Parts: sequence; C-alpha cells; structure tokens
Amino acid sequence: MSIPPERPARVTRATAVLLSLLALAACAGAEAPQPSAPPTDAADAAGVALPPTTGGFDYQLGGAYEADVAVVVRDASAQPQPGAYSICYVNGFQTQPDEAALWLDHPELLLSDAAGDLVTDPDWPEEYVLDPSTAEQRAGILDLLEPVLTGCAESGFDAVEIDNLDTWTRFDAIDEDGARSLAARYVEIAHASGLAIAQKNAAEIAGTAHTELGFDLAVTEECGRYDECSAYTDVYGEHVLQIEYPESLAEGGLSFADIFADPDRAPLTILRDMELVASGEPGYLYESC
Repeated sequence: MSIPPERPARVTRATAVLLSLLALAACAGAEAPQPSAPPTDAADAAGVALPPTTGGFDYQLGGAYEADVAVVVRDASAQPQPGAYSICYVNGFQTQPDEAALWLDHPELLLSDAAGDLVTDPDWPEEYVLDPSTAEQRAGILDLLEPVLTGCAESGFDAVEIDNLDTWTRFDAIDEDGARSLAARYVEIAHASGLAIAQKNAAEIAGTAHTELGFDLAVTEECGRYDECSAYTDVYGEHVLQIEYPESLAEGGLSFADIFADPDRAPLTILRDMELVASGEPGYLYESC
C-alpha cells in the first residue's frame, strides 16, 4: 500500500472503530454520488473488461477469503475469487517485504542514495524502491515482474493493480521519463494479457496515468480522508474503487457517514481495518454502504 507520508500519529484503534461504527446508521440513508461516465477508450481498444460499479467490493491484501461481492482485490500470490471480477495486486515500483532477497540479488535495479545505500520507503521500511531510470534497469525490472503480471492472467484474474506509481514524485533521484516508460510497459503487458489495469493512489497524476499511460481504472486508499476523490472520479468516472481506514478517518475528524455523503466518493467504497486481515482474524473490519 502507498499511504501519504504526511499522515499524523494514529488515534487508538478502539476509538477509531467506535467512531466509524456509530456513523453506520446515518450512512444507510446517504445518497450515492452520480459520477460522470468513465472514459473507456484504452480499455475498449485493448478489448478488456472494466469492473462492475454495483454489487459490492472487498480489498483482501492481508489474506483471501470468500466474500459476497462483485469485485475482489487479492495479492498476486493468491487465487481469484470464482464468480467475482478479480483484481491482482502487484507492487510495480517497490519491492514486497517477503521478496526482498530476490531483489537484493539485483541491486542495480534498486534506488541508492548519494552514499550508495539502498533506499527504502519511509512509511514502509521493508520495501526497497525500484529504479527504472534507464532502459537497462527497466528491462531488468520487467524480467522479474512481467511473469507476475502474465501469471495474474493465467490464474484467471480480470485486472491488475499496480502500486506505488508515484515513486518519481517522492524520490527525486528517479527519472520521471523512466518511471513513465515502465508504467506504460505495465499497461501494454496487462492489455496484451487480457487484463485491465488500475492506477493505485497517486491522485496528482491521475490524468497523466489515464490519458498518457493508458490506465483503465483506479484503486484509491483514503481519498475521502484527504479530500482528493474527485481527482480520480473526474478521470475514471465510476470505475474507481475506494478504501478508507477507521484510524485515518478519526484522525481527520471524519466518520464513515461523512465519506458516503461526499458527492465525489466512488460508487464502490468500503471501510477496512488498516492491516487488511482476513475475515475471522482478530482486528478484522469491513463495512460498505
């Protein structure tokens, strides 16, 4: 996940959950927003299907489980949920914590600072940052990640979500053109494999991601909390999947009902626990409205 680095310290989980749950009754009466129709030119040209905009949505990166919803996002290591529009999570610009050893065998593909030390994400210190600045680096990254994308298609997923698209905006040493070129290649690979492809977060570059790079939809964490949902819905229309977290909402003085009263929120918007644990595990939280 990519969480805004300016997030303040968390309130207690008990307080956050209580505030969100108290708002659910009001949420039921909230009127759903009516975003404009999405531009689907890239998806149409590629012949890929976009997700439904009704029927519910679940975000299951912390563990897969059956859910009675129309759209499910799971990690690339999991299998898609039968009968649902399934989206495959891939960290396209940083490493996954459990795959660090693989990338450390290829340090030339990782971003280093002026002292030569490998750079990690300040908010996710177990994730190294990929460096797609040169053609050689992009080719090396794709040698490792293209099989992951095509594997999503082979497993039966309908789309892929690419995380940390915005690394060039957060790490000055990354060449912007190189990062864009890598993103465009992810789009090409996904479309060639029959997958739609989702931008993940990075509200400030949503227009570029869709019109120039070819992303078909967006997955956004905390756009309601940070008042940036319109940056996605103005570009992708109804094809935005929105996740909010109780701690973050409480920090911002917001409730779940506030989110659903927002005219810019996505049609498929959910509240999930910050760790995204599987149903039945301690701390699990899921609400939709």
